[in-house]
Amino acid sequence: MPIATNPIRPSSTASPNDPAPLIRARDLSLKVVAAGGEVNILRGIDLDVGRGEAVGIVGPSGSGKTSLLMLLAGLERPSGGTLTVGGAELGRMDEDALARFRRDNLGIVFQAFHLIPTMTALENVAVPLEFAGKPDAFARAGKALARVGLGHRLDHYPGQLSGGEQQRVALARAVVAEPSLLLADEPTGNLDSATGLMVMDLLFEIRAQLGTTLLLITHDKTLAARCERQLSMGDGVVTGDSRLASAA
Repeated sequence: MPIATNPIRPSSTASPNDPAPLIRARDLSLKVVAAGGEVNILRGIDLDVGRGEAVGIVGPSGSGKTSLLMLLAGLERPSGGTLTVGGAELGRMDEDALARFRRDNLGIVFQAFHLIPTMTALENVAVPLEFAGKPDAFARAGKALARVGLGHRLDHYPGQLSGGEQQRVALARAVVAEPSLLLADEPTGNLDSATGLMVMDLLFEIRAQLGTTLLLITHDKTLAARCERQLSMGDGVVTGDSRLASAA
C-alpha cells in the first residue's frame, strides 16, 4: 500500500480572539496488531475543527475515516499524538470518564441503526437521558421524535418500523441531549435514495438549529458538499482540506 508522504496540515482562519477549536488533533496515530504484524491505520493526523462547523469526510474504503471517528468518540484509544475534544484530552481518560464524555458531549449516527429491539422508539430515544439522570427523559424523547416526524410512532418497536423510520429514531436519540458534537458514519448507507435524502435533510436542519459541530463520513460527494468544509483522507492521512459554499 502506498504511503502518503505529504499529509495536509490544519489551516485556520480564526483570529487570536476566536475560541479554541472544539476538536484539536496533533500527530494523531492509530496502530493495530493483526495476524501479519502491526498495521498503521492513522499516520499522524493534524486537525482543527471549529465549534459549529459541518465537515464532510470523504475517501476510499480503508483510508481511516471510520477509525478517526472512533477516536473522536472515545471508542478507540490513540496509539500516539494528542486528541482534545471540548477541552478534554481523550487519551488521558479512563473508561468511566470516556463514558461520561460521550454521554455529555456526543451524538452518534451509524449506518446500522443500533436500536434496542426490545424497547419502543420512545424508550430508545430516552436511554441517553436516563443514563444522565434526567427526570424529564421521556418528555424530551417524545419531543425529539416529533422533531423527526415520528410523534405518532412513539410506542412502536424497531421491528415495526421501516428502515427510514429506524434511522430517524437513531437520529432523534443522537440529538436528544443537544450534543456539542455529532458524528455520522454513512448514515444513509442502508437507505434508498429518497429516504436517505429525507434523513439527511433532517440531520442538517437539526444540526443548524442546535449549532452542533458535525463530522459526516460519506461516499456521496453531493452529500459531502452540503457541509461547509470537506476533508479527503487516504492511507491514514488527511490529503485535502477545502472550504465549500454550503448548500445545506
